[in-house]
Amino acid sequence: MRDTAPVRGHLPDENPGFTGRRTELTRITAALAEHRLVTVTGVGGVGKTRLALRAAHRVRHHHPDGAWWTDLGQLDGERLLVALVSDSVDLADHTPGTDTGALRRRLAEARLLLVLDCCDHLADACGRLVAELLDAAPGLTVLATSRRPLGVPGEHTVLLDPLPPAGDDALALLRTATGEELPAGPAAEICVRLEGIPLALELAAAQIRLRGAEAVRDQLGSRLTAPPEARFDLLAHPGRVWPARHRTLRAAIGWSHELAGPLERLLWARLSVFRGPFDLATATAVCTGGPLTPDTLPAALAGLVRASVVRPADGAGRHRLLDTIREYGAGWLDRLGETGTVADRHAAHFGALAAQGRAAWHGPRQLHWHHAVDTHHTDLRTALDHLLRTDPDAALDLIGSVAFAWSCRGRLREARAGLERALLLSEARGRARTRALWALGITLVLQGDLGPAQDAAERCAREARHTEHPPERPWAPSEPYGPGELTLDAAALAGLLALTTGRAHAALVVVDHVLASARGTTAGSAATLRCRLVRVFALTGLGRLAEARADALALRTLCDTLDEHWTRTALEYQLALAGLLEGDPATAAAHARAMLAGTRALGAGLGVALGLDVLATAHAAAGDGERAADVSGTGEAHWRATGQPRRGLPGLRALHAHYTAGVRAALGEPAYEEIFLRALTDLPQAGLDRALGTA
Repeated sequence: MRDTAPVRGHLPDENPGFTGRRTELTRITAALAEHRLVTVTGVGGVGKTRLALRAAHRVRHHHPDGAWWTDLGQLDGERLLVALVSDSVDLADHTPGTDTGALRRRLAEARLLLVLDCCDHLADACGRLVAELLDAAPGLTVLATSRRPLGVPGEHTVLLDPLPPAGDDALALLRTATGEELPAGPAAEICVRLEGIPLALELAAAQIRLRGAEAVRDQLGSRLTAPPEARFDLLAHPGRVWPARHRTLRAAIGWSHELAGPLERLLWARLSVFRGPFDLATATAVCTGGPLTPDTLPAALAGLVRASVVRPADGAGRHRLLDTIREYGAGWLDRLGETGTVADRHAAHFGALAAQGRAAWHGPRQLHWHHAVDTHHTDLRTALDHLLRTDPDAALDLIGSVAFAWSCRGRLREARAGLERALLLSEARGRARTRALWALGITLVLQGDLGPAQDAAERCAREARHTEHPPERPWAPSEPYGPGELTLDAAALAGLLALTTGRAHAALVVVDHVLASARGTTAGSAATLRCRLVRVFALTGLGRLAEARADALALRTLCDTLDEHWTRTALEYQLALAGLLEGDPATAAAHARAMLAGTRALGAGLGVALGLDVLATAHAAAGDGERAADVSGTGEAHWRATGQPRRGLPGLRALHAHYTAGVRAALGEPAYEEIFLRALTDLPQAGLDRALGTA
């Protein structure tokens, strides 16, 4: 019976149509037992990804810390390689150090399998990263797929050939892909003519469903026996010599391209701009133009799905292109002279999506837009890279709109890199620049890089003043002064920085000043809420607990009215801390659980770690040593996933140390450590479920 116990790591679901490859699968699993780096090589379309996924599922139980999958096909350069790999192993890297520092620390004591899929275009960068990680992490095993080896000492390569063309496996794959029994003669000839290349067989299967096996056999026969210049591979460079099997695959793809209708071919080319999944609405927004209209595009997309060019929609209605298919479409897009135009349209669409998310962040659709930004992360990143090259002002607006959401999700390095590059390249002044400086300041505070954060906060305040009270429009004494949203946000950032550095009084002074000046403006605006939140934490830090509690409850009521999640979640943290300071651990635990539920919904890893610390302290204050040890061990696991040591407000750290020492003594050091370590090595989500009482 298959083991259904929870397993660490993350692997995509296996393709149910996997056929054959028993010998190759055995070779790869055996190699993984003996070598720390195994690279599956072979031509495009030969099935490297599918076989690596099957092998990873087979051996994952041999790796105590699980098997983790990284799809590198979504990157078009090495700049974000470390960030993507960190994200794939659940490292929400909050550290400001060297690029690989936190990742090396995360993997140093881990015994896991890291799968790097589609290394082809990043082989050199992947080789350098893998060499560094293998050196830092003795328990790490890497399985890579690439058209060429990574060139790392000790690398073991497994060359994956096509399926034997005259064998049973190729025929079985063709029949599985068509979903029907096929006449043995024509089907076997198709397998031979396509040299057993799995992707070519799948494309042929789609045509068989439309035209029948005999017709497909005849068409393939006439094309594949023709000289190269007469085949479907019209994009092959005249002077380039392609490997024979690569020519066969490209001929099969070109054949599918020629059999597609004109609108389908045009859509195929334009869809190549997407590096991540896309749904019908997104494809329509980006790919319409000329004969492709909102009315004609759905039928063209359906035709590409029937031809197996586009993968069928997943449960969320999203399609995708395989890398080899996308590369072919990109070549045609270039041939059509539309590469720049479609990339501009793609960037404009995702820039508008980012702006919508920013505008809707404060209100009842906050969670929806938070998850939408996460869902479209790959294409937002692609759009940002394009705009940094072509329109830095638009890039500044885009990254300023999504950086806060990225930071909440733990993508701090990515947010910081994008913000710093856009601020450097763009000369725009005004709201977009102020928003970007504010987001950069928040990101730097979360990273604990307080010197640059102070600089960003000061620049943000200057830019806010310049924008809302420009020097060319002098202020008249009769005109009431009122700080706008930008000045309020700059003050909230300055207050947050003061809190982080233990200056609660300074935080209170700066936000009280702008809040007093802002009377009469919208009380429920996002920036006003952030200033009021800083005020609550400052009052708590100053020991003015009754005042802090009253302000927090009033602000939470306003958040409930607005259905605002982020501020409300932060308030639950403060209320939990206040409960501890007031000697009410039961109330503190209730607020801590509410905070944890909110941070989990937002996907805020740092917030989860902070909330677990508050909850562990509340259990310790109540004298419940076993639950305190369990939650504290789970908290340590989540802290390690941030790449940082435990931190939080100074008052909480002191309380945690005081109450934990008491329950350690009462429970006994060995018993406490046993529970702590069991939680630390358990699945982090299982520990979080226990903490929330949902396990």
